[in-house]
Amino acid sequence: QVQLVESGGGLVQPGGSLRLSCVASGSIFSILDMGWYRQAPGKQRELVAAMATDGRTNYADSVKGRFTISRDNAKNTVYLQMNSLKPEDTAVYYCNADILTIATSTYLLYWGQGTQVTVSS
Repeated sequence: QVQLVESGGGLVQPGGSLRLSCVASGSIFSILDMGWYRQAPGKQRELVAAMATDGRTNYADSVKGRFTISRDNAKNTVYLQMNSLKPEDTAVYYCNADILTIATSTYLLYWGQGTQVTVSS
């Protein structure tokens, strides 16, 4: 059984910062890509940022220069540092990860339960 648990969301004023964390736990053998998605009310879930094990990153154009993804492979944790936040960044943020468990022979995609980020004055 694998769980991804996000934390760090909340209410912040425009121009402020937040740092999200996501910890993967369970019978994990290996993790490939880890990433962050978000879903605003009435919109589709979209990629925010992703990071491979070799450090390669991919960002949505809307967050480039403001958000930074990082990971601690020893702790099975991925972070999202969000600076210069805008009202349009308001959404539920989800982390995901491609994980190989001891019980399976292939990597499966797991999702966290989401954490709310609200940017408002």
